[in-house]
Amino acid sequence: MTHLLAPSLLSADFAELGKAVELIEGSPAAWHHIDVMDGVFVPNISFGLPVIKSIRRLANKPFDVHLMIVEPDRYIPAFREAGADHLTVHYEACPHLHRSIQAIKASGMKAGVAINPHTRVDLLEDVLADVDIVCLMSVNPGFGGQRFIERTYDRIAQLNELRSRTGSKALIEIDGGVGAENALKLVEAGADVLVAGNSVFGAADPARAIAQLAK
Repeated sequence: MTHLLAPSLLSADFAELGKAVELIEGSPAAWHHIDVMDGVFVPNISFGLPVIKSIRRLANKPFDVHLMIVEPDRYIPAFREAGADHLTVHYEACPHLHRSIQAIKASGMKAGVAINPHTRVDLLEDVLADVDIVCLMSVNPGFGGQRFIERTYDRIAQLNELRSRTGSKALIEIDGGVGAENALKLVEAGADVLVAGNSVFGAADPARAIAQLAK
């Protein structure tokens, strides 16, 4: 039973973003998780292309970029240029999802699809074999520090069954409300990647929190 940890920079102190990147680089965490929000698809605005490009020079580990924006197709090449290694788009924001996935891969990135808590897992059946990551939102997207939605465990089971049936090798990523109290249960349920924000950067000792969640 193994998993990857991707601390979310959305919960870091933006005034010390470089130090947060360096902390992740020196930790057992596998990826940097970067949430891009436009204030339209979700009711919040985070950072975008210039910030990603700026912090990319501080990092060697992959940038796992999660787009919570409308019309993500317009920006796919730009995010690759800025330094994204994985690019995840939302099912709810992509009317031509298969085209979006192919465009991400053609740009040289791993392709991910995220679904909101109310979106049925089975809607991914036709694209699951084509994606590298499925991000199950375990809170309503937009803000860090929200309470974990317990229904997520059932959704992991559904996605695992669908993954087996379609022969997909996509990683199951859980984003929202992940912490020491539920990390083990999520991995046991079938999660491959845990995104942890507030439980890392809100901790008294973020390095220790990362080490615990990565074990």
